[in-house]
Amino acid sequence: MEQTQTDFHQMPRIGDKAPEFKAITTQGKINFPGDYSGSWVILFSHPADFTPVCTSEFMTFAAMEDRFAEANTKLVGLSVDGLFSHIAWLRTIKEKIEYKGMKDIEVKFPLIEDITMEVSKKYGMIQPGESNTKAVRAVFIIDPKGIIRTIIYYPLSLGRNFEELYRAVIGLQTADAFSIATPADWQPGDDVIVPTAGSCGAAKERMESDDIHCYDWFFCTKKLSKEEVLKTVLKK
Repeated sequence: MEQTQTDFHQMPRIGDKAPEFKAITTQGKINFPGDYSGSWVILFSHPADFTPVCTSEFMTFAAMEDRFAEANTKLVGLSVDGLFSHIAWLRTIKEKIEYKGMKDIEVKFPLIEDITMEVSKKYGMIQPGESNTKAVRAVFIIDPKGIIRTIIYYPLSLGRNFEELYRAVIGLQTADAFSIATPADWQPGDDVIVPTAGSCGAAKERMESDDIHCYDWFFCTKKLSKEEVLKTVLKK
């Protein structure tokens, strides 16, 4: 069946307000993103219940849920399957699946029923080039004000790296808290990037600063200890 232009919404962009929706989930009804005001949220989609890649992903997310909670981050999953399918699949995961040392894993975060694909279309999770009937592996990191801060899409065949999703959350929160940017492969404790100097004079003054190292006028870093990051972001 040929898709019409109205079948798919424009994909939201970084910096947009997260599209609103109400949905039924495995943890009851939710009003998104209003119910999550004040928290960071990872909204993610998977193609289908009772599939192996998705099973490995849900087990990993569930095993890491406490770590995300420490970072004031809640998890919300979605697929185009129905509620009873979700419940049966999650029960099977808990009772039968052991993978990479993960066993008896209970998924406690909500999994959205989206059989009409209404939410999937709002978030651009249905990619016709990949599938007209399954959501791709989309990830949206949404801040406490309901603003989309990160968008990552994966094809159906590629499982996600959940340590990277956790790193992204910590990096975003660190950047907000300290008004800095994080370089490639940054981890808490690594040097961070400070904003570019506004003038040649400011750049010269900065390059002579004890706590800032400048490779050139446009590329300056400073120390930010792991302890300071954890104390601020994780309240440890």
